Amino acid sequence: MVTIPEYYEGKNVLITGATGFMGKVLLEKLLRSCSSVKTAYVLVRPKAGQAPEARIADMINCKLFDRLREEQPDFAEKIVAVNSDLTQPDLDLSTEDQETLTGCINIVFHCAATIRFNEPLKDAMQLNVLATQKMVNLAHRMKHLEVFIHVSTAYAHCDRELIEEVVYPPPVDYRKLIDTLEWMDDKLVSLMTPKLLGERPNTYTYTKALAEQLIQQECGNLNVAIIRPSIVGASWKEPFPGWIDNFNGPSGIFIASALHHPPFIHSFIAEIMASLQYHVISTFKRNPLEQAFRRPNVNLTTNHLINQYWIAVSHKAPAFLYDLFLRMSGREPRMMKTITRLHKAMMVLEYFTSHSWVWNMDNITMLMNQMGSEDKKAFNIDVRQLHWAEYMENYCMGTKKYVLNEELSGLPAARKHLNKLRNIRYTFNTILVVFIWRIFIARSQMARNIWYFVVSLCFKFLSYFRASSTMRY
Repeated sequence: MVTIPEYYEGKNVLITGATGFMGKVLLEKLLRSCSSVKTAYVLVRPKAGQAPEARIADMINCKLFDRLREEQPDFAEKIVAVNSDLTQPDLDLSTEDQETLTGCINIVFHCAATIRFNEPLKDAMQLNVLATQKMVNLAHRMKHLEVFIHVSTAYAHCDRELIEEVVYPPPVDYRKLIDTLEWMDDKLVSLMTPKLLGERPNTYTYTKALAEQLIQQECGNLNVAIIRPSIVGASWKEPFPGWIDNFNGPSGIFIASALHHPPFIHSFIAEIMASLQYHVISTFKRNPLEQAFRRPNVNLTTNHLINQYWIAVSHKAPAFLYDLFLRMSGREPRMMKTITRLHKAMMVLEYFTSHSWVWNMDNITMLMNQMGSEDKKAFNIDVRQLHWAEYMENYCMGTKKYVLNEELSGLPAARKHLNKLRNIRYTFNTILVVFIWRIFIARSQMARNIWYFVVSLCFKFLSYFRASSTMRY
């Protein structure tokens, strides 16, 4: 049986979305583990005055490619940046580039998509559906294409509790929706979006479902595979544990819990979230962030009112007071803006932390069973082997090192700062309790009696403890 590296030997690969997290990881893994691959073509659009070649050069200079650079110093020679814009007709490819791609490509990885959950429907359709249609049309013209791989999402059909490895019919025909959106203005589209989404939480999952239907309808005789990743986190083992380069998904929540304010997650999946909470908080208490505003903390609740109460008391009130202090000291307030951004991100993720699904994985199981022993080592996709405590610690440390760019040499100062925050918190809580209790004592004879009883009890205990210590000697 042919191994995975042997299959890719001498093959030309086309990747869209190579500058995104998934695309970067795919490109690095492909070039490192399938070193005999001939060429990796990547579709990249100019951005911020940078040509595609410059963007790719910057991308491969990041730490993710260090191991590949060490093992294969000339790996960059296999990467060809192709000027393209997936939102434009014919993908904005030149005639020469079209001829090159249609004449040599063997495998297509279509990873490009907008991952903004609440993208306006027109924009989400343009990037997730119409761009996929253009890629399928290009694939039909490729003379040596062997497989077209489309990256979807595990939540494309999140309106179902049981999700099989099949393409489900969406609530609306993608062709009709494309035609309708062409003549509608943005305001009208915005008004009709909630009705179109139905039970789906956002335009991302909605358009991903439409893209799957499009591929099923238009793939023709192409060999197609649809991959449905779930929530994407830091790297497990390769090229090294804990690599992450963005605030998306859980990363933002982890950083928020350690840096600014404890996010209160409205969650029904209590057992899983409580376990994650323990590992995240314990990691950041041992390895605190340098700019922590409060001690690391996360609180879980299934009650919406309690959730809103703690947001007001533990998030907005301290942020408002801190901004007031900044204004009085002549500095620009910033914490309320930070809290607002944090809660917008939390609201986007709330649907996924308050629902649960069952995914069928017969095809994945079959794939693992067909892999040889060497392939299972080099391309390990069996997450049952993942040790969650170790993974979560590496993930949290990855956000510290690669997202916030904090060096481990700063840990002693960060731990000292965290201890200072702890002392401030204990002092404040003690003063608050004493202040409130004194108010009760001033107004209630019963409160005074209880207070005197507790004080006398403590005095007797200390006297007994002192007497016992003296008797030992």
